[in-house]
Amino acid sequence: MIALTILLFIGILALLIVAHEWGHFIVARRSGIRVDEFGFGFPPKLFSVKKGQTEYSFNLVPLGGFVKIHGEDGEGQGDPDSFTSRSVPTRIAVVLAGVTMNFLLAAVLLSFGFWYGLPQVVDGQAGRNVRDAKVTILQIAPNSPAETAGIKMGDAIVGVSFLGAREDISEVKAAQEYINAHRGQEFTLVLERGSEQLEKQVTPRTEVPPQEGALGVVLEKTGIVSYPWYRAIQEGVTATGEMTLTFLKTFYIIIAHLVSEGKLVADIAGPVGIGALTYQVTQLGFSYIIQFAAILCINLAIINSLPFPALDGGRTIFLLIEGVKGSPVSRRFEYIVHATGFVLLILLMIVVTVRDVVKLF
Repeated sequence: MIALTILLFIGILALLIVAHEWGHFIVARRSGIRVDEFGFGFPPKLFSVKKGQTEYSFNLVPLGGFVKIHGEDGEGQGDPDSFTSRSVPTRIAVVLAGVTMNFLLAAVLLSFGFWYGLPQVVDGQAGRNVRDAKVTILQIAPNSPAETAGIKMGDAIVGVSFLGAREDISEVKAAQEYINAHRGQEFTLVLERGSEQLEKQVTPRTEVPPQEGALGVVLEKTGIVSYPWYRAIQEGVTATGEMTLTFLKTFYIIIAHLVSEGKLVADIAGPVGIGALTYQVTQLGFSYIIQFAAILCINLAIINSLPFPALDGGRTIFLLIEGVKGSPVSRRFEYIVHATGFVLLILLMIVVTVRDVVKLF
């Protein structure tokens, strides 16, 4: 399972980054801008093939890719095939093409997922097929009996047992009534976690905190839901838009609290944290992997869109300033700003990675 998780993690990350870079590549080429290199993976270089003016390199570190666009760093002034020779709108289109491609990839993944089947709350809507419906734990309150027992989000309650008497559970109402009827009494929850079945001893609270249940979980009946292909495309595009709005609101809340209070109000995962999440998703099955990849894709697009130096959003800000004032911002100043932003991003990545490692142990 560990080897599969590592391969899956590398595969998802490579897919997301290569798709992003391919967006820059294809729009630059269509705009008549020369692309010197399209790299699969990161150096050291293993081998390369040159086709036309572009070198396609295959590199040792399989964690994504990169493109080298002629003139993107300010060189090639006056060259007809240089990035700098194109209009501001064209350059903005090239810069934001990677973000656009990530949104498109997320829509494709979710559309395929809705045709194949994705985990969703089962609410009786028509026009879709439902399989493997179960009472699923969607949220767990901190310091609750469920968290203490080692129950995880995504676990499905399939049965309960008290004093040797077992009952099967297939409805949310039945689970809630059983939990409330056994407050203060230890009983066994029979759970499904992916392909594994396990038992957890729990004791529901007699005194329940506000906005929480006796066990500290949010339960919903979920199943693997699929649609006809034409409806799946519609659902995939709609879900991409809804997820994007949700994540934008979340990013706004995180940044607002970070600026006003100097603290994070949500967990931010780096490569180690994403790797740990990949391990959990791998245990749940292929449908969850598709959904997870789409979520990462949308997050990557939003992060790159932020108006922060060294990101695509930051580069776009400089191009917009150039469009307003009619001349480029000082190349030296822009270089310093982007270099500073890059260093800050690396420092943030180190801090988040260290925190992820500490949380694992």
